[in-house]
Amino acid sequence: MEINTAKSPKLKVTLVKSIHGQLQNIVSSVRGLGLRRPHHSVTVANTVENRGMIHTATHLLKVEEAQ
Repeated sequence: MEINTAKSPKLKVTLVKSIHGQLQNIVSSVRGLGLRRPHHSVTVANTVENRGMIHTATHLLKVEEAQ
């Protein structure tokens, strides 16, 4: 997953799989991004902190550049 930080200041993040049965740090990262349930999408700032949370749960998320 390669995200160009200079191109887009916002990212659209979608939870595509359930967090049920995941480790607590993964669940916390998903909740920290503001995602509540599968197929829920949020737009977050493209910061180092948010990219770290996305990287932790990358197997559960779909990430796109927001328009």
